Amino acid sequence: MSSLTKKFIAAEAVLRIERTSLRVQQPASSGDMVSLAMGEPDFDTPPRIVEAAAQALRNGFTHYAPLLGDKLLCEALAEEVSAQSGFPVKQGEVLVTHGGTAGLAAAILSIVNPGDRVVIPDPTYSLYADLVNMAGGVCVPMPCKADLHWDLDRLASSLEGAKLFVFCNPGNPTGIVHTREEIETLGRLVNQHDTLVIADEAYSDLVFTGKPFTSVLQVPAFRGRTLFCQTFSKSYAMTGWRVGYLAGPADMIAAAARVHNSVNGSVNTAVQRAAVVALKECKDDVKRMYDVYRERRILMMEGLLAIPGLKLNEPEGAFYCFPSYSLPIPAIDMVALLREQGIAVRPGSEFGAAGEGHLRLSYAASKEAIVEGVKRLKRGLASLG
Repeated sequence: MSSLTKKFIAAEAVLRIERTSLRVQQPASSGDMVSLAMGEPDFDTPPRIVEAAAQALRNGFTHYAPLLGDKLLCEALAEEVSAQSGFPVKQGEVLVTHGGTAGLAAAILSIVNPGDRVVIPDPTYSLYADLVNMAGGVCVPMPCKADLHWDLDRLASSLEGAKLFVFCNPGNPTGIVHTREEIETLGRLVNQHDTLVIADEAYSDLVFTGKPFTSVLQVPAFRGRTLFCQTFSKSYAMTGWRVGYLAGPADMIAAAARVHNSVNGSVNTAVQRAAVVALKECKDDVKRMYDVYRERRILMMEGLLAIPGLKLNEPEGAFYCFPSYSLPIPAIDMVALLREQGIAVRPGSEFGAAGEGHLRLSYAASKEAIVEGVKRLKRGLASLG
């Protein structure tokens, strides 16, 4: 058989993802479709960040950056992480990545060997399982309690023999913010079982509990075994800019950097200069967007709680609601039926088996879209009941 006619077969790593991935693509809002499916701020990036990037380009920042990241940004990130943890961050303990996605990929692929057990909460962000499967690891889903918080007894048993635990806080899709007790218990357990940790805190600036957020950076038990993953996408409305970072022990960062540098290379230089401005000068922009999210959260909650057959655990952070519904229809089919009513949401089953019977809705959308979307959801569910 000639090379021209030989059938292409994807690599086994790709086939593993195709066999197991739960991720689905949902449409953006259009003329006849209201989308509450997108996990992306609808705000434009603050103007001073945009101007910083433009100025960097005009100043000649058009060449490759150092592989670990632009020195100015790495220093600013080291200061930020040190301020949160209370420990000095040394050179080589920060890696700038192509968004949080590339950071997670570099982290997981640098840790997980074929056959390694990796515990992930269920439900949780679906990218984690895809990356573990790409690496040939074994995903061990850990179902959460009815209130979507961790079952700490189940957490303890799940970590037996696990190489890695991956979680996000605040939670996507659940909107849960883990308490200090939960985080400290996790810290004790991972030390007991000698388990590594990847902590994705992409939504840490979006907490609505009225209580201080507990980062893994603030709990000494995580030091030496944890990669902290962060992104500029959510807090600063910089999704399209693709800039994030990892922080952690130098040996873990070096391994993650080997993956990131091999697959991605260094991050756009001008974008990194803009990220410095975001970090140092844009806290007021973060607060302005936070205040709007807080209003939208209440608006969506009130709308969902008025729909018969829906049950909603109060979202505590991020910008998601994760209601369960009572109709005996699989979530993937429910989403398809709701699209016929002009409303796009995400199926809870995309985020794990325990997400079945749920829908994820994002309030990172305009108030008008939220009101109309919830109206269409109510109409759609009524038509199916």
